[in-house]
Amino acid sequence: MSTTALTRPLVTSLIEDAVTAPSMHNAQPWKFLCRTGAGVIELHGDPLRGMPHQDPDHRALHLGCGAALFGLRVAAAHRGLHAEVRPLPEPADPWYLADVRLGRPEDADAALAALYPALARRHTSRFPFTEERIPSEVVDGLRAAAFLEGCRLVVPGEWHTDTVMSLVHASELFEAADEAVRAEIAAWTRTGAAGEGPGTEGIPSYAFGPRQYDVTSPARDFDATRHVSGRVAARFEKRPQLALLGTADDTPQQWLEAGQAMQRVLLQATLDGLATSLMSQPLEWPELRSDARDPGSTVSFVHMVFRLGYGPQGRATPRRPVSEVLSFE
Repeated sequence: MSTTALTRPLVTSLIEDAVTAPSMHNAQPWKFLCRTGAGVIELHGDPLRGMPHQDPDHRALHLGCGAALFGLRVAAAHRGLHAEVRPLPEPADPWYLADVRLGRPEDADAALAALYPALARRHTSRFPFTEERIPSEVVDGLRAAAFLEGCRLVVPGEWHTDTVMSLVHASELFEAADEAVRAEIAAWTRTGAAGEGPGTEGIPSYAFGPRQYDVTSPARDFDATRHVSGRVAARFEKRPQLALLGTADDTPQQWLEAGQAMQRVLLQATLDGLATSLMSQPLEWPELRSDARDPGSTVSFVHMVFRLGYGPQGRATPRRPVSEVLSFE
């Protein structure tokens, strides 16, 4: 594989695609450093964009950075390049998450390149989905997407779905009783008529979706204090279609792998015509997270709960300009 020069226009365009990735509360906890002379793009986590109360171990931060890393790989494949990733290259620096070197392979990765159109189309949907069931062949494709990134995607049966949903509702009670967590969420939400606040980060009010009509809603309500007026109420699906992403171990490297798998599943689901949202609420509480796994599964640690189905696509949420997340040396 021949190496590729890291020109500013090339690297900038790659990072523009990478940062379309999802992250907890759209905090965008990534920084990229391009060392032009060394031919390396470094990915670093940004601890200032962490969630000390909801994510004290920085697992969710790694997931978001892993999703951005996968977006970089897809963007490279779209341009006929291969992104060779070295995870956690400096054990002494826990925020130094990956090195990426670009080259031109003899055979392009068509499977990765095929996901490229979904980068701009994938958005979280906090709207009700229909009761239409997802075909088994589509679900199998999502399982394969996770497996390609070294993770497992488990589709829970009826009893396990009920268990996960009960954990979602329990996490809502935990959240309501914890003032520090509520303040942390409020710091990353943009209420007001047009979602006022910094226009490049956080969850704007237009992305909140409708209020839940009853207590069955699996979507997190970022406006529990009802600061946003005029939100309609809606009844969500009775039987949410869930999928749990997990790994055998619970280490920073597996968190990074899970983030890449998360983005691969989301992009594949988008191409398959599915609406998607992420349900991390029960995984933010250690006393609930362990109960989310299926005891009959080989997955020991759950990193994300997907809600999948057919329904309205969400709107794009803001992103910081590349000039704020990418530097050159």
